[in-house]
Amino acid sequence: MPKVMKDVVYPLGGEEPSMARAVVRSVGGFTLGLSLATAYGLLELLVEGHSPWGCLVGTLTLAAFLSLGMGFSRQVRATVLLLLPQAFSRQGRTLLLVAAFGLVLQGPCANTLRNFTRASEAVACGAELALNQTAEVLQRAKQPLVSALNKIKAIAQKTKEVADRVRKFFRSIMDGVKHIARALRNVWQWLLHIGDVCNSELGNPYLKCARVFDDAKDSCMMVIPQAYHLCYVLMPFKLALCGLASLVQVFCVIPKYIQPFLRQTIGTPVIQLLNRVRQEFEFNMTATHHFSVDLNASRSLSQVAMDLHEAVSMKLHRVREALALMGFTTPLLLVLLYLQALFYRYCYLNWDHYDNIYITSRFLRMEAVRSTAGLPTVLPLSAHEARRYIPPGSIFLSQWEKFFYILETFNLIRHLLLVLFLVFLDYAVFWVLDLARHQLQGEIVARSPVLVSITVEGTGYAGNIYRDLVSAFDVLQQGNISILSRRCLLRPSEPDSTGYIVIGVMYGLCFFITLFGSYVSRLRRVICASYYPSREQ
Repeated sequence: MPKVMKDVVYPLGGEEPSMARAVVRSVGGFTLGLSLATAYGLLELLVEGHSPWGCLVGTLTLAAFLSLGMGFSRQVRATVLLLLPQAFSRQGRTLLLVAAFGLVLQGPCANTLRNFTRASEAVACGAELALNQTAEVLQRAKQPLVSALNKIKAIAQKTKEVADRVRKFFRSIMDGVKHIARALRNVWQWLLHIGDVCNSELGNPYLKCARVFDDAKDSCMMVIPQAYHLCYVLMPFKLALCGLASLVQVFCVIPKYIQPFLRQTIGTPVIQLLNRVRQEFEFNMTATHHFSVDLNASRSLSQVAMDLHEAVSMKLHRVREALALMGFTTPLLLVLLYLQALFYRYCYLNWDHYDNIYITSRFLRMEAVRSTAGLPTVLPLSAHEARRYIPPGSIFLSQWEKFFYILETFNLIRHLLLVLFLVFLDYAVFWVLDLARHQLQGEIVARSPVLVSITVEGTGYAGNIYRDLVSAFDVLQQGNISILSRRCLLRPSEPDSTGYIVIGVMYGLCFFITLFGSYVSRLRRVICASYYPSREQ
């Protein structure tokens, strides 16, 4: 491959440029660089909607590079001029499609996500309103029931006090009855055991008396065995005296006959009487109430609504981050186009076969000279060569240009269908939400059409309880419930018509590049030939 000439090359005719022409080119390049930087700043500020400070920094940086580079460097000037037709190449069209799709993501897609976010906020607000209204109704319904419960508790407390007093009175009576019962039991035990005590202490009086006379007789017979018949003199005294002693046995025999009489006539009636008294004081009093209103929650109503909103926001966080990155496609597009222009200039200067398919006027003059001299010529071309090599100004495309033309056309149609779907989705979501906003605007408050009054007459605890319960109907009827409030009104984001115009212009430019990009891209060869005529030759 031929080496790049390191000496100064002369443009378009090989004449040495004058000082005035160099100054004019430098001033023109400086002015063009400032104009391009200004256009970039206006594009970022007005179309992309970036911050003014960011646009100012980017514009000043780009202006310094373009103005100074194009004013004092032929290489930078040639590269920047190559950048303009490079934008109409296949790579430039692809980058422009990426930039246009970035605007679509920042416009319709972002607006669709914004509408979904606002819809979620409205739903969260409605949920919070419904929870607040439900809590308010429950609070109103709870107040009369709480009053009735307080009445029931007061009655139960007073009943408990009465029961305590009755219990104390019954215990006093029971203590007295138990004292009488203990006394009767002691008498009963005395009567029960008096015979045994009498017999154990006194024994049988007749037998005891007879035992004394018998012992005396035996002693007498032992003393005077010869005159034992004298000892029987004591027998008459035994009968007379022991007969009198048998009268004492009546005191030990009487309790045996008194016990059954006392058990039948006194013991059983007294026990029955005590049981009847006990039954008179035995009673059961049960006060049962079942009342449970649980309004406790681990999180407040506002926290529940915020959780709903945060859940939707977390789902859309990554999408928003991706959409935010698409706002930097324009600087990236310019950098890539500039790198492609550098690559084209490098390939043009170093590779002989790179983009060398054009039959230029210089080549035709050379062919005419060779034909006049009788030397072999390239022209006329064969059918295969005619499909590959074309004149730069020809309206016909080469074989590769036709292939890429068809491929880019289908690719553009695919992009347009996707963009039209996203735009339609944006308008459809906005239309549905706007229709909902139109139908739900205003404030709807549910009020009771008929007020029913219930009067409870009477005094006492039961009357107070019924009056407190009936008052619940008045509280519930007089309360109003907000079904729809202006605070939760849905406010959808309207599609940006200006952004749609910009998107349409960019896709129109992509369509223009698809149709005429192959012809405009041929200017790259013309620019390089004007700056490097020796390489072109």
